Amino acid sequence: MEIEKRGVAELTQDPRNARSHDAKNIEAIKRSLQEFGQQKPIVVNTGGKVVAGNGTLAAAVDLGWDKIAVVETDLAGSSAAAYAIADNRTAELAAWDDDALAETLEALRNDEGFDELVAGFSEQEIDDMIGKTADDIEEDEVPELPEEAITQVGDLWLLGAYYECDDCGKRYDYDEGKKMKDCPCG
Repeated sequence: MEIEKRGVAELTQDPRNARSHDAKNIEAIKRSLQEFGQQKPIVVNTGGKVVAGNGTLAAAVDLGWDKIAVVETDLAGSSAAAYAIADNRTAELAAWDDDALAETLEALRNDEGFDELVAGFSEQEIDDMIGKTADDIEEDEVPELPEEAITQVGDLWLLGAYYECDDCGKRYDYDEGKKMKDCPCG
């Protein structure tokens, strides 16, 4: 892999790029480029069309950059299209460690002279993450479904201080739960 600098004007966006970049996304990329510089090259084909890094090119253009680091690939056609999708999708498949992320963002926030917003999160998002731990449960938060169901036919779930007969709806106090099997309806 050979990284080289190319003129931004020589490169073209992929008109079939399956990834959209709204203003918020481009602004986040621009902030990152301004703070850290370009830390990884964009991928272009032999004709100068971007295969991976369309957002980075758009941000560089907005910043008025003349040159950008690129790596040229020999991938073409379906292979180039599949790589472009995989480049974005594999990043989406990763999950954040919420506690580690909150801890890191809080450390950045406490580092005087460093703007934690260059990490791509808004102040409100950072406030929410720092204030929430993995043990916090939102009142109406619905947990993810498990891979395999744990409830089996005939299971009895206690959802309050009483049991309820499935057939007639009669309620039995928790202490009377054993009497439910003797419910008059059934």
